[in-house]
Amino acid sequence: MQTLETDRLILRPWEPEDADFAFDLYSRWEVQRFIGNPPQVMTERSQAEERISAWRLLDDPVHAVWAVQIKESGQLAGNLLLKSIPASGESLPLQPSGDTEIGWHFHPDHWGHGYASEAAAAALRYAFGSGLTRVVAVTAPANAASRKVCGRIGMKHLGQTARYYNALCELFEANAPQP
Repeated sequence: MQTLETDRLILRPWEPEDADFAFDLYSRWEVQRFIGNPPQVMTERSQAEERISAWRLLDDPVHAVWAVQIKESGQLAGNLLLKSIPASGESLPLQPSGDTEIGWHFHPDHWGHGYASEAAAAALRYAFGSGLTRVVAVTAPANAASRKVCGRIGMKHLGQTARYYNALCELFEANAPQP
């Protein structure tokens, strides 16, 4: 997985020693309330360790899950995902749709600083530079903050869809710039 840098951030692989942060992030209802169907918070640190292990095993030439670190302080601020998005369906686990999703989850202490937009824009540039021609994002209809991030990074709102995650979502897409 390639490490990405912006003016203020480093997007790097998750490390086992990041488990305390991941647990703090995903044990908060204000973070999890729009993630999952149904949303669930982590209740044990071991869940964060398992999630980090799975992220570290992702072996794909383009897809990645990055820990987002603030350069100035060294603090972790959140998570940036570029991954296969599952299609809605009856079989569990849900099967890949063939589309690539961008997503972000940030700690409330770091909301409102533009970090999600900055990290997501870097990941989109990486995705298109790696040969992807289209990336989607889905948000819960009530998640106004993530819808704003989609707009800030140039994604186009396509309306609502139930195509992914067995949930009604707002669908956004970005297409690779034409040469």
